[in-house]
Amino acid sequence: MTTSPDTRSGSASIETTDSARPYSATWHAQLKTTLGEAVCQRLGIYTIPDDLVTSVVIPVYNEQSTLLHCLERVLAVPIRKEIVLVDDASTDGTRDILEALGQTHPSDADNEIRVFYHDHNQGKGAALKTAFEQVQGEVVIIQDADLEYDPSEFPSLLHPIIAGTADVVYGSRFLGDHAHRVLYYWHYLGNRFLTALSNCFTNLNLTDMETCYKVFRRSVLDDITPTLKQCRFGIEPELTAKIARRRARIYERSISYAGRSYEEGKKIGWRDGLVAIWCILRFGVAD
Repeated sequence: MTTSPDTRSGSASIETTDSARPYSATWHAQLKTTLGEAVCQRLGIYTIPDDLVTSVVIPVYNEQSTLLHCLERVLAVPIRKEIVLVDDASTDGTRDILEALGQTHPSDADNEIRVFYHDHNQGKGAALKTAFEQVQGEVVIIQDADLEYDPSEFPSLLHPIIAGTADVVYGSRFLGDHAHRVLYYWHYLGNRFLTALSNCFTNLNLTDMETCYKVFRRSVLDDITPTLKQCRFGIEPELTAKIARRRARIYERSISYAGRSYEEGKKIGWRDGLVAIWCILRFGVAD
């Protein structure tokens, strides 16, 4: 017997036969018969095509303490995926972990791991661009290498794209129906301000522009990637402005959030907020 993945809507699990792989057509049909279509829709129980490959891109910089735990959580998500890690010249031993992944975490039928390295530190945006240039899957999702975001929520984020209603999905920390760690008030206000300012220039009504969890159809990224300019955290407003300019269909899904304190390794600071303001103004005008 196998157990279905956490649907994030309750603690009870649903047992299925070994032949009914989570998110397979058989699994979906069995649960729809048992629970009904309305309940399945509410719990995010649907079919993910067997031939769909999701590219999970993970920018990495000095994440020795969390990288393996994060990677194992990504590997555990029961969907076909390639995992593209880009090390941005880490100095804390992270690179040694990545170089050993071929032995410690070999690729299998559901998971292909690919690792790329920067010779010098360039920033999150540069690492993402390197990853975007290498992805091979039909759908691409950004995952940070820390433990702030929960990979078990991938199926929920993928759903609007697989259903054919969205080209891009943002995971929002502020929609309100998932748990999030209580941390910095001024960070919260800063995020809301940057999102509101971005919305003024993009004419979107996003609730969380700065979120890590952004999911794209590959075709959207193929058009945007050659134009990306920001090497650090300014990549977030840049991506948002360019997605909006191309009139991609954008959805938001609520996500949980376990934010880190600065003592635990949080890297973004007030200077990055100033850069984000400049990027919102700059890319709100033109690519």
